Amino acid sequence: MTEPTRLNVAQQLDTLKSKEQYRQLPSVTHQDQWIICNERRLLNISSNDYLGLGNETQLQSQFLSYLQQMPDSVLPKMGSTSSRLLTGNHSQLPLLEAELLDWYHLALPEKQRSTCNKAVLVVNSGYHANIGILPALAKLPVKTLILTDTLIHASLIDGVRLIGSKHTHCRYQRYRHNEMEHLTALIEQASDEIERIIVVTESVFSMDGDRADLQALVKLKASDPRIELYVDEAHAVGVLGHNGLGLAEETQTLEDIDYIVGTFGKAFASMGAYVICDASIREWLINQMRSFIFSTALPPITHCWTRFVLAKMPSLSNLRTHLAEVSLRVSQAINTDSEVSYQSPIIPYILGDNASAVQKAQALQQAGFYALPIRPPTVPVGTARIRLVMNAKLSTEDCDRLIEQL
Repeated sequence: MTEPTRLNVAQQLDTLKSKEQYRQLPSVTHQDQWIICNERRLLNISSNDYLGLGNETQLQSQFLSYLQQMPDSVLPKMGSTSSRLLTGNHSQLPLLEAELLDWYHLALPEKQRSTCNKAVLVVNSGYHANIGILPALAKLPVKTLILTDTLIHASLIDGVRLIGSKHTHCRYQRYRHNEMEHLTALIEQASDEIERIIVVTESVFSMDGDRADLQALVKLKASDPRIELYVDEAHAVGVLGHNGLGLAEETQTLEDIDYIVGTFGKAFASMGAYVICDASIREWLINQMRSFIFSTALPPITHCWTRFVLAKMPSLSNLRTHLAEVSLRVSQAINTDSEVSYQSPIIPYILGDNASAVQKAQALQQAGFYALPIRPPTVPVGTARIRLVMNAKLSTEDCDRLIEQL
């Protein structure tokens, strides 16, 4: 590194520190619903382990027993060693994709199952999915307008950016967060030469924990044959819906959404992601999605664990119910001046400036809660917050203690 580079990096890091935006990797140990940090035992309210499966030792023991019963010839290996298009398409992957499709069919009304032409593609992470799908779709020679909610995840923003200026037939605009009127106006303003309009949203937004109006989006889609819907269900999978398939299942809009992205790294307590789409689009992604083509596949043992959890997911409604109850309890305590309904396990406790968020996080940690400040650029300037994240391992008493500190 040259001396000018070294000095510039040091100056920029000092600037981040002065703005209370400097980030450091924490040294932590997990113990059930607890985090051991700086030799202190703190209740974890910052993890996306919504169902509490990540540290469920009994479930892990069941999985290990399941592995021990397998013949050596089919025992999943610890590494895939190449991309799926080379030698990494191990037997666990087609099985997982087939079981995910069965899970999807299970959540559909019976009359829609026989006519469903959807397929599943498993990828390495939600980030891989979101930076790869939109650029792959943009390669089709179709005059396209992409309309995204202003609060979509960074991975989706990066996916749009990766389209770049090369594909001149593809344009991009943002609509105000959850404002159907603004979205409708942008669609009405689209010129007649636009052949395809892709509306992109999260179902549960990762920083505010609020929901998209999927039923309104589906109704809007029905008004214009050019519209396709892309919904990132990362924070709703496992959490919402009778079978845990997400907000689209809960709102009965599954069949009307063209691209459903879900992840295994949160409520599934695993790693990886999937997209449910038309069968022909799946083949197009396999051929054109760079984040899929040029990534080493995840280890077979990881997908085996995901399959093990997936088999249990429809039966975990009791955990989802308890999660909703504790989440609503804390939400109502924070928002005492309004009528609050259950949105998600993500509860933003907005404090405004960075210093206030950092100080409150420190106070909560002193009180025994592992709470972390979320600051710009992750959230807009002036909305620094504690992102409280509930999980199904929290008791009512845990929530009461947290509410006392808030």
